[in-house]
Amino acid sequence: MSAAERVTDALYGIGWGTVKKLPEPAAVRLGRTLADLAWKRRGKGVRRLECNYARVVPDAGPERLAELSRAGMRSYMRYWMESFRLPAWSTDRIRSGFAPKDVHYLTDGLAAGKGVILALPHLANWDLAGAWVTTELGTPFTTVQERLKPESLYDRFVAYRSGLGMEVLPHSGGAAFGTLARRLRDGGLVCLVADRDLSASGVAVDFFGDTARMPAGPALLAQQTGALLLPVTLWFDDSPVMRGRVHPPIEVPGSGSRAEKASVMTQALADAFATGIADHPEDWHMLQRLWLADLDPARDPAGEQTKGSA
Repeated sequence: MSAAERVTDALYGIGWGTVKKLPEPAAVRLGRTLADLAWKRRGKGVRRLECNYARVVPDAGPERLAELSRAGMRSYMRYWMESFRLPAWSTDRIRSGFAPKDVHYLTDGLAAGKGVILALPHLANWDLAGAWVTTELGTPFTTVQERLKPESLYDRFVAYRSGLGMEVLPHSGGAAFGTLARRLRDGGLVCLVADRDLSASGVAVDFFGDTARMPAGPALLAQQTGALLLPVTLWFDDSPVMRGRVHPPIEVPGSGSRAEKASVMTQALADAFATGIADHPEDWHMLQRLWLADLDPARDPAGEQTKGSA
């Protein structure tokens, strides 16, 4: 493990060990202070966030983009402060911390016994949404975790999410896909963050007027297992309660090859994500490159290499 990796692992350890003990108002203030400090430094992540917001809000000038990136960093740090504290939250606090709309799409799908896939972008606090599902609905689910470095940091995230009632699989090879398919065939629930392709072999989609790649996994799982595919979008407001919406099911096309069906379904997923991101751009925590045009470093104004996210 390199020195930088040891520092990263230690910082996350401090977060889960110390921040969760703070009173909630103190954690909120700390998160906002850290977000504003990071925003003022205008590091690569902040500049990349502004570049991404410029695509989402194309008529925004420099002042508006700066406002958005500041709000975006505050939203991002709210996610971290809440996530560090989630293991210490009571069941009542988790239940009252999320107020989603149209949950009937999920509950009806589970009642049908065919399995359900929830796919969502990096909006607001997806970990809180997952904890709400396991707590309020009493429904365990399976998800996938990106392999982070150092390995000890990956282990921390697995332990954290497992403690919230999630079955966590590593994002590597075809083993995870097979396990997800088995869970769905058994009538289970799978939740996947699906707005950023980690394999470099995802499906090309039109996203805010330009081409990006998103993972084909949700669409392929729905095709292969007959499970219901439901997009989910999340957002924060000025209250301590996160909001969200379960979107109508994405149907499997009646004709076409497996790849053609996956392309149509992934585009529909991207369109659903885009509605939530357009309504609440500051809650989209995309501090990495996403669009194909930005994956060419020569055309990347932020000038950073793509990095993993939790």
